[in-house]
Amino acid sequence: MIDIKLIRENKDLVKENIKKKFQDEKLPLVDEVYDMDKEVREVQTKADNLKADKNKMSSEIGALMRDGKKEEAEDVKKKIAEMGNEIAELEVKKEELDASIRERMLVIPNIIADSVPIGKDDTENVELERFGEAVVPSYEIPYHADIIESLGGMDKDAAGRTSGQGFYYLLGDVARLHEAMIAYGRDYMIDHGFTYAIPPFMIHADVVTGVMSFPEMEAMMYKIENEDLYLIGTSEHSMIGRFKDQILDKLPITMTSYSPCFRKEGGSHGLEERGLYRVHQFEKQEMIVVCEPEDSMDWYEKMWRFTVEIFRNMNIPVRQLECCSGDLADLKVKSCDVEAWSPRQQKYFEVASCSNLGDAQARRLGIRKKGEKGTYYLHTLNNTVVATPRGLIALIENNYNADGSVTIPEVLRPYMGGKEIIEPIK
Repeated sequence: MIDIKLIRENKDLVKENIKKKFQDEKLPLVDEVYDMDKEVREVQTKADNLKADKNKMSSEIGALMRDGKKEEAEDVKKKIAEMGNEIAELEVKKEELDASIRERMLVIPNIIADSVPIGKDDTENVELERFGEAVVPSYEIPYHADIIESLGGMDKDAAGRTSGQGFYYLLGDVARLHEAMIAYGRDYMIDHGFTYAIPPFMIHADVVTGVMSFPEMEAMMYKIENEDLYLIGTSEHSMIGRFKDQILDKLPITMTSYSPCFRKEGGSHGLEERGLYRVHQFEKQEMIVVCEPEDSMDWYEKMWRFTVEIFRNMNIPVRQLECCSGDLADLKVKSCDVEAWSPRQQKYFEVASCSNLGDAQARRLGIRKKGEKGTYYLHTLNNTVVATPRGLIALIENNYNADGSVTIPEVLRPYMGGKEIIEPIK
């Protein structure tokens, strides 16, 4: 949510930002907010003047009574009562206007950074840098589900019977490898000064609307029936929600969190019938930062590079892909994806996403700091450390051998009891 001062003082800037995001249907909202905000201030001024007059008249009643002017005193009391009713009506009107303004402000997108490339959708995202050589081996690499099944590592048929499409059992060394990736990502972030956390896996509706836009919520979140609770789609939701309505002091706050994640995965993407790329349930190690506004872009650069190093340490070539204006969620100032190389498909696919949200989440949730110039909103950022099973797919494909075995990257071996390779089950 942007500062309403932007609409008061420079609504053309807000409209131009909406155009950059190719959301022209939202342009009328800016004028609506501008007009309603003006009306709110007029209503507030009228109510304040009435309160001042009411207080002044109230102080006169005692003097009139002492002077024996009872009728005049009664007339003043009637006027005061009338003024009280009018003030109450104005306060109700202001509350209604405030609610209407907030409803629209939650939909108006955040101001994107000047460096964000302009484009309509993810087909116009821009590759910035590659890390590691994208190798295609001389031997065939099977579909990841076939590799995992050959290793005795997956049972989607049973998951279909227990839970339906979009779920899976991971088994044996593959399940262990999955957890090794999470544990390595956790320890990497701890070694880089981040505090480890395990957050709640369910959050209230007001936290959901504080951390994400309505279209995201509808597309992603599972609602708990008859409860004011949603299953988290990523631990960023509850991690940022932790600071709701707080005035913070010691900054930056840097944390890395583990959680299962639950997502509908509806719409055009759909679910994979056999594979693990798009599923309803997965696990993720996340990182979040709450910092001073002037430091957020520096943190943004650090955060996505952490993920690059983690994947390179697992022998996975990656690239950084900057999200264009039309692909940015409404709360984001700037965002990029880290994509892993798929030697089977001979293309890159997303394994992580890093986002600077400016003060949008902080403004919605009331995350602030007191400074010399008063109380102000902080900036929030989030980034994927490693998410499985998508990260697991990248690891298996890039460490797959001609004999059907998978080499365990050296950094993961301590979490696998020193095991170096996973052999196919004969």
